[in-house]
Parts: sequence; structure tokens; C-alpha cells
Amino acid sequence: MRISIFQPDIPQNLGALLRVSACLDVPLDIIEPCGFAFSEKKLKRTAMDYINYADFRTFIDYQAFKKQQQEENPSSRVILLTTKSKKNYLDFRFQKNDRLMIGRESAGVPEYVHESVDDAVTIEMPGKGRSLNVVVSCVMVLSEALRQTRDL
Repeated sequence: MRISIFQPDIPQNLGALLRVSACLDVPLDIIEPCGFAFSEKKLKRTAMDYINYADFRTFIDYQAFKKQQQEENPSSRVILLTTKSKKNYLDFRFQKNDRLMIGRESAGVPEYVHESVDDAVTIEMPGKGRSLNVVVSCVMVLSEALRQTRDL
């Protein structure tokens, strides 16, 4: 299982994802360009010392990410978390080598990413809100994926 974030806009959210990576031992892929000056110093400020324990990689763009995915593990699936899917994540069957992708906080992912992922899931919103913070969404779906694929 991996987490992938597409062109993050908010450094604090990326810092929180680095903490999730470190605490849950789930690798993180960061697909650039970021919407902020990407530097280890800035990340250390938001991720604190967790950055030392997080397993993360950066990719210059989405094409580099997809190329690495195909070379490293062609059977892995990219599962997009989006408000545009009709599939509830609670009904989805996750696999151990899935990559859970979240988009930019401001705009999600572009259409070419939607078209290239293996599947997409959503968190149903019975309340009045449109969407949750990307880190909150990621952790909800990641928890279910880990529940299904690991003995916790």
C-alpha cells in the first residue's frame, strides 16, 4: 500500500501526510510540481522530526510517477480518491499493492489523471459539506484499505 499526492498546494497537508507515512509505515509519493516552494527545510517545519522516519519519494511530474509505477510493480493499481466517483470506498475491495491517490486541495486532479487511474472511490457525504480535507479523506480510506489487506 502506498499514498500518492498529486501536486499538493498546502505544505501543512503534505507535512501531515509525512507524519501518516511515518506512523503507519506507508510509503508516500509526492508528484510535483507543488503549489509552494518545495524544500526539505519547509517540510521539516510542518512534518517535524517525522520526516526522518517517513518513506517518501518525489516525482518531477505525473508521467514520471506512472513510468516508475509500471517499472517497479506493473500489477499495482492507482486508486483515486475523488468526489466524482460513485463507488463508496467502504464497498471497494483493496489490494496490498494499491496506491491511494489524492489530488490538489484546490482543484483535485486533471482529467488526464482521471482517465489514467485504475479505479476511483469516494467518501459519501450525507451531511451538508462538499468534501473533507485531503489528509482526513486519505486517512479514512487508508484505514479501510489496511483493514482489508493487513492483520491489524
